[in-house]
Amino acid sequence: MEQKNVDVRRAAAKAGVRLWEVAEQLGTSDSNFSRKLRKELTEAEKEKIFDIIERLKKEAKG
Repeated sequence: MEQKNVDVRRAAAKAGVRLWEVAEQLGTSDSNFSRKLRKELTEAEKEKIFDIIERLKKEAKG
């Protein structure tokens, strides 16, 4: 079975950002976010998540 939202998962991993951190920023639980990733997200949803990943990456660098 093909994994969905590979681009989101890879972007988070490359940035050193955990998926639970993204979920927290979206105002949802880790488990709900994981379930959401099982189906391909819309481009608008992905863009919002990529923005969160970038922000978290910058915050981590200080």
